[in-house]
Amino acid sequence: MLQIKLQQLFQRYQNAFLQYDLEEVSRCYHLPCTLNTPDKIVLLSSQSDCDKEFSTILTQLKEAKTSNIIAKKASFEQVSKQLYLVCIDWDFIDGQGQVFADFTAIYHVLDHEGTFKIINVISHELDNSLTLTEPLSW
Repeated sequence: MLQIKLQQLFQRYQNAFLQYDLEEVSRCYHLPCTLNTPDKIVLLSSQSDCDKEFSTILTQLKEAKTSNIIAKKASFEQVSKQLYLVCIDWDFIDGQGQVFADFTAIYHVLDHEGTFKIINVISHELDNSLTLTEPLSW
């Protein structure tokens, strides 16, 4: 059941980005949450913060004519009763079928009364990818 809930969360997440669906992307996150890249850390405290940040990301994906988003490798590990660590290696494919972005993302996922939501994501180069204890696929 746990693996199914994580799979469902990340299927929704992946599809929301592919469909440029701001509301659905936002629903995958718990507020407050943090987004971390090598360049910056963003704290999203409100729905307005969330909308602003993800609107920018979705605009970048539209400009790249994103045709597919592929989870190449994914695994997870339970940290506590309510907290899970998930690592996914992503390929973002443009309109010509070429990879325009590839990276690893490490997510902290909170189980809040049976609803799984991302509370933190850390994005890095693929050489920082982790293999956690349980495989995750969809």
